[in-house]
Order: sequence, then structure tokens, then C-alpha cells
Amino acid sequence: MDLRIFTEPQQGATYDTLLAVAKATEDLGFDAFFRSDHYLRMGTADGLPGPTDAWITLAGLARETKRIRLGTLMTAGTFRLPGVLAIQVAQVDQMSGGRVELGLGAGWFEEEHKAYGIPFPKEKFARLEEQLEIVTGLWATDPGKTFDFHGTYYDLTDSPALPKPAQRKIPVLVGGHGPSRTPRLAAQYADEFNMPFASVEDSERQFGRVRAAAEEAGRSGDDLTYSNALVVCVGRDEAEVARRAAAIGREVDELKLNGLAGSPAEVVDKIGRYAEAGSSRIYLQVLDLDDLDHLELISAQVQSQLS
Repeated sequence: MDLRIFTEPQQGATYDTLLAVAKATEDLGFDAFFRSDHYLRMGTADGLPGPTDAWITLAGLARETKRIRLGTLMTAGTFRLPGVLAIQVAQVDQMSGGRVELGLGAGWFEEEHKAYGIPFPKEKFARLEEQLEIVTGLWATDPGKTFDFHGTYYDLTDSPALPKPAQRKIPVLVGGHGPSRTPRLAAQYADEFNMPFASVEDSERQFGRVRAAAEEAGRSGDDLTYSNALVVCVGRDEAEVARRAAAIGREVDELKLNGLAGSPAEVVDKIGRYAEAGSSRIYLQVLDLDDLDHLELISAQVQSQLS
């Protein structure tokens, strides 16, 4: 079971804070540092000092880390033109020496679009399908050849399809709860399918749908990696769990029901149930980015038991 650290900087974080978390991620033996792609805080968080851009952040971290994978859960398809996104991600992959992964989603948070003047189209999912085809098609085009795409929403003519990433193929993540279109997109374009904030039972059901869609598309269901994203709140005792839950404005019982919370033993046991459902990778949503002791505890007493 791979454990990855997943952050939500729109809730309030500077680049220096994210750098400290990314370096701790690397030093403590976690597999990867991922971040959300949002420009507006959610809920009651103050969001100060303001948003940081996902791909600018990852470009900086690419030069300041050496081992960990770097990526997004999920880049919003509404934020960037697909041709521009392909250039950005390929460049960051070069800057990292080939450690980047792209999670790409349709975009959903209308308020942040209104706040920063970003168009919020109705037909987001259909656009996402074209975006996935364009981004992966640009990267896959042989050097010296050009890429063309003529779709409903995007039109590319004689693109040199440059730059190329450092990796032969940047892993692409698709995720979500949708019962039909989402599995189909994952089967066609994804290297990994991510089920965010879902129960063991719902994850197992959705993984099955993706596997079936992959078989229908002529792929083996085992071609994809299956993963979950879950909030994490671990403590050595009940008091420490309660303190960490309070720090992120959540209740312990709710976190135990909907995430990975409690003692290290409780969390290891629940991760085991996700593994039985087909998950081989967990993105630990860490909401208190100043609590690096939390990461140390997870590394020493959770990750060590899963190795």
C-alpha cells in the first residue's frame, strides 16, 4: 500500500508551508506529495494569505525535492486550455526529472470561478473528454510530427506537440463517483483511478465498474492503479486524536466514519479494508499543514506497518 500526502492549500497555506510539508513527505518516506487545484477557500477557513497556483507550486517543489512523485488531485479542466496545460505539465516533469503525475477533472466549484473571472461552462464533462484526448495526444505525438484535433470545444492545427515530458508517459489520474461516464473515461485515458472520500463499499463498487469499462475498452482491469483519497487524523491516544480533530474543525466520530482516524492500529486496520476492496494507494488528506508531528507519527506507526 502506497501512502501519499495530499494537501488543500486553498484553506490557507503559503508556498513555504507547502515546501516544508513536501520536504517532510520526502524525508519520512512517503511516496508522493499531491495538492488540490483550487483558488478559493471552502467552509469556515479564512484561506489566508490567499491561494497558490497548483502548477507553479509543483514547479517550485520539482527543484527542491529529489525523490517524491508530484501531482494534482485534481487539476480543474476549467482553469487551463488543454494545449497550455500539456506544456505546463511537461515542463514541470522535466524540472523534476520525471516525477510528475496529472490528475485531471472537470472542475466543479462555481464560486471560485465567479471570484476570479473564470468561465464556468455547463458542458464540463464533455470538455474534459476532449481535454484528456488533447493532453495525452500531444505528449504521445512522435518528435518531428504534428498533432491535430478538431472537436466541439477545442481546435488544434499543426501543433508541434512540444515540449515532451521527461517520462515516456506521464501517469494520468481520473476519478469520481459517476457510475457510467467516469469509468468510461478512466478506461480510455487513465493510468490510475481515484475514488475520493468514499466508503469501502462504494469504492469496491466503483472499482468494479472501472474494471468492467476497461475490459470493454480492450484493456485489462489490472492495467490501472486503484486508489482512494481520505482525510487523516491519527493520534497516540484519544486526547491527541481529539486535539487534531478540533484543529481542523471536525468531530472524531465523523472522521472515524468518513476517513482514517483514531489510533495507528485503527487506521492500519481500516486501510486494510480498503486494500481488500482493491485499493493499492491512499492519498492522506492532511488539513493541518503546520502539524508536521502528525506526519512523523503516521510514518513511524502507520506506514511502517504497511511496508
